[in-house]
Amino acid sequence: MRKINALAGVAALAIMTAACSGGGSEPAEPAAEEPAAEAPAEEPAEEAPAAEPAADGDPMATTDGISYASLTGDAAAGKAVFAQCRTCHETKEGVNKTGPSLAGIVGRPAGSVDGFNYSPANANSGLTWTEEQLYVYLEDPQRTIPKTKMIFPGLPKAQDRANVIAYLKDPS
Repeated sequence: MRKINALAGVAALAIMTAACSGGGSEPAEPAAEEPAAEAPAEEPAEEAPAAEPAADGDPMATTDGISYASLTGDAAAGKAVFAQCRTCHETKEGVNKTGPSLAGIVGRPAGSVDGFNYSPANANSGLTWTEEQLYVYLEDPQRTIPKTKMIFPGLPKAQDRANVIAYLKDPS
């Protein structure tokens, strides 16, 4: 009975960790019934494939078809939307949580915050976080960087994405 309760606890922790995993660890694996004798060897790092292009072939196009240039971001509204990101991210420089610090993210190369353990997909993506690239990424992170550790499903509303970017440009 204790073993079943312990397994249930481990499974619950794994699910909670996966729910807010923004990049500090790999997505949780289902709990095994028997503990493994030793941890499996890590797989070799893989290069991230380029972002999946939209129907018109443009990797910077969003699936909703709304361009970033057509919107004006509101930093105050973005701060409110960013509240859901604070579980894993901070806007203070040098403060990494489950995800890396987002201080100064606009214009920074992906996978470049010192002291944060990025997935190979993110670290090798070759992306630079321009406002437009962030806008595409925030719609569907897994579409932009397949195999990223960030399991957040994205912000489906175009205006929310533009608002978050306005906030990230100046979070003070």
